[in-house]
This record gives sequence, structure tokens and C-alpha cells, in this order.
Amino acid sequence: MASSGSGYDLSPTTFSPDGRIFQVEYASKAVASSGTSVGLKVKDGVVLVTEKILTSKMLVPGSSRRVHGLDRHAGCSITGLISDGRQLVNRGREEASNYVDTYGIRSPPVVLCERLSSFAHYFTLHGALRPFGATAMVAAYDEDEKDYSLHMIEPSGQAYKYYGCAAGKGRQGAKTEIEKLDLQALSCEEGLAAAVKVVLQMRDDNKDKPMELEAGWCRDGKYSKVPDGVLKDAEKKGREELEEEEDMDEDEDE
Repeated sequence: MASSGSGYDLSPTTFSPDGRIFQVEYASKAVASSGTSVGLKVKDGVVLVTEKILTSKMLVPGSSRRVHGLDRHAGCSITGLISDGRQLVNRGREEASNYVDTYGIRSPPVVLCERLSSFAHYFTLHGALRPFGATAMVAAYDEDEKDYSLHMIEPSGQAYKYYGCAAGKGRQGAKTEIEKLDLQALSCEEGLAAAVKVVLQMRDDNKDKPMELEAGWCRDGKYSKVPDGVLKDAEKKGREELEEEEDMDEDEDE
């Protein structure tokens, strides 16, 4: 009965007999039920695109953001519970600011992500706390290495460095599509179009709730939000390509 909890899911400090921590798994399920997010490291930067599900028609466009800046050289996207993700964003900004105050230079991406992952892990170590139901993808520029990096921090506190990653309900299909891309041959603009297309490809507009896309990128040594006009053009292009592919598949079936 351990697989269904049986009391072992009352605290994140308790292991089940088969070595599982159910509270962490539940937090991961909260992420898996969220909109799809994609991160790509391309030849001249890193692109983050996330699908924000609109829970009400009354929502003002652009509210409850999922893509945030952490510092001049770093930013992140949040998948899962927005309120939990906001705590990760605030902590990331504090760590980045403290590093500059202490050492006088921008925080290296690996240091920033290690500190942020340690913060997430701390919430799995105490019975009075619960794991964050959010995953953070961090895009950053390393001033020493003169290179860009993409990390993903999971509810368990694990942090990995990726060329391409995905989270949310469409993560498995998105990973398959990302593996088909030649990332080192793509520019940021091309990477944005590819990431948007992958996110759109994971949707079923007839069944899924309305959504809007958010995107950010790290390029020219700086992180910034993708301009709305550029993102809309990428979304339009992605939808057109998907429609063309569907038409071709229908013609082949006939």
C-alpha cells in the first residue's frame, strides 16, 4: 500500500518503504498539470517560452506573469503554481543582488542556480514545510566563460544544466520535438520560433483552456523580456506551420 501513500505522505521528511518521498512527488504533479514550458540554449543565447493558462475571461492580459528577470544577466520562467514560483523568483533576485554586493561582480549562473536549488531543497527537509509546487528554468550569461547556460530547478531541489528542456503537461512530447532540433545552428529569433511552435504543438485548442504565451531570452550578455510584437509574430508563424503540416498529413492520408 506504500504506493498510495498510506501515511507516508504526511510529511516531506518521511521516506516510504520503497524509498519515495510522496510530498515531493505531489509537488511534481502540480508542475505536470501546468501549462507547457520550453527552454532552448541556441548558438547566441537562451530562449524561454511558457504557456500561461487563462483561468478566467476577466483576466487582464499580461497579469500573473510566469517569466521574470532575476538580474541584468539572468531570468527565469515558472511552471506550476504561480505563487510558489514567485518565492523562487524573489529568492533568486536576493541571491543575485547579494552576490554583487559581496563580490562586486555578477553571479555566475552555476552559483545562482546552486543557491536557488538549495533553497528549494530546504523545503523538503522539515515537517512544518512543504515542497514548492513549481519548477524554474533559469537562463543566464556567464561573464567569465563568455557563454550562456540553461538550468532547470525541480521541486525536489535538483538542478540540471540543459541544452533544451521542457516542463508542464506537454513535457514528454515537447522533449521529443526538442531532440529533433539542431540547437547550435539556431539564432535566438529562430530558437524563439521553434520553442513557440513546440508549445503550440502540445496543445489541443478544442479541449484545452485559452492561454497566452510569455517569453524571455538571454542574448548580447543581457536578459530581457521578448517584445510583444516579436512574440506575436513567432506565434503566428508557428500556427501557420502547424496548419500546413496538418494539411500535408491529410493529403498523404487521402
